[in-house]
Amino acid sequence: MTDARLARFSLNHATTKYWPLPDAVAGCAAAGVSGIGLWREEVSAFGVAETAKLVRDAGLAVTSLCRGGFFNSPDWRDHNRRAIEEAATLGAPVLVLVSGGLPDGTRDIDAARRHVGEAVGELVPYAVAAGVRRAIEPLHPMFCSDRCVVATLDQALDLVEPYPPSAVGVAVDTYNLW
Repeated sequence: MTDARLARFSLNHATTKYWPLPDAVAGCAAAGVSGIGLWREEVSAFGVAETAKLVRDAGLAVTSLCRGGFFNSPDWRDHNRRAIEEAATLGAPVLVLVSGGLPDGTRDIDAARRHVGEAVGELVPYAVAAGVRRAIEPLHPMFCSDRCVVATLDQALDLVEPYPPSAVGVAVDTYNLW
């Protein structure tokens, strides 16, 4: 019998990163966990369509896909379009975005954050058409240079404010928001 308290619980696969994807899905199903948050690396290794079938056959929902973003890389548009397509294929309603660090050769963190906001906005129509909401995840300031120029909840909220909440939101990870 499934515990009703688990009805809204979702396991983020990163918390069981040494558990292969099929084992994590089977473990969730066996424990009565109804949702799983997936990571693109593991999904890619297993196959996007195969992962979608695996999760669906186990009776689970994909609650999120992590991660898109990294808007400081030269191929950020293609990277994020693929991430949106993968999230849609998996039925994930949310694609978590990690903004990326400073572009090579610059120290202008304000310009980098502005670029993140503009990049998020540029992809709004594509994500909306795919039925995928994106969520910016702020990370600890220690990651600003190489991983995430969005370091506070206020910064993330400022970046999403111009866009419809149905298109872009914020992912809050208490570990990263210290």
